[in-house]
Amino acid sequence: MDDRYSLHRLSRRSLTLGAAGLAASFALHPDRSSAAAPSVEIVPPPVSDPASYDAYVPAACKAGQFFHYTCEFDAAWAVLKTYGIETTFEEQLNAIKIDRRLEPYYQETANGVVIYGGDITRAFSGDYTGNFLARTTGAGMRHVYKRFGLRVTHVHTRERIEQNLQQGRLIWIKTTVDFKDWVPASWITPEGEQLEVAFSNDHAAIVMGYDQWGVVIRDVLGPTDTNWERPYEYEVDWDTFLRCWGAQGSDGLAVGPHDPA
Repeated sequence: MDDRYSLHRLSRRSLTLGAAGLAASFALHPDRSSAAAPSVEIVPPPVSDPASYDAYVPAACKAGQFFHYTCEFDAAWAVLKTYGIETTFEEQLNAIKIDRRLEPYYQETANGVVIYGGDITRAFSGDYTGNFLARTTGAGMRHVYKRFGLRVTHVHTRERIEQNLQQGRLIWIKTTVDFKDWVPASWITPEGEQLEVAFSNDHAAIVMGYDQWGVVIRDVLGPTDTNWERPYEYEVDWDTFLRCWGAQGSDGLAVGPHDPA
């Protein structure tokens, strides 16, 4: 990895992420076993004084992902755990629809990369143990949070992120791995619906704090063979965050307990 984009030794205002070349080198996750990895909770040190942020919601964390491509569920585990809900991968998977009609595959065309797969606006599509295209969206993951009784609303702007963090809600997001540049792709569902997505470095993470400079990210992916120095908590400036979040359609969910009656 280019040292300009290393996430180790993070200090306030020192992290500036940017283009690291096209993501065609595929930010693939490390190998996983055929059984879900155990949810070993860890407590990473905060990257800065939590009191220095405009809002900061201490988010739970675990060591690594369940499977090769389960980042949506790993981030959800951390969100649910934060609010006192213990879950397994199997329980989450049972709460979301699985669209098995078409195993995702891609083609390079004159107009760019096109991915053909299931309806990720409603379900999870793909083999999460071995297909780097496997994924879902916030619309699909809403079913998981609602199954466990949490309040969940879509957020698509910086203003809504700030408002919800101020109210103690975490923000589950789709973005790019390490907030790097990406290869744009069009995802085509069996019904012909087209979604703009990131091709190879699709990822899910959590926004757990913010200030005027940027956001604080919880990323349970942690160190992998593509970035051995990736921390579980780090800062990203607003411009970089919004640009990479935009690669996934600014797809976010604000999640937390229901407000008292």
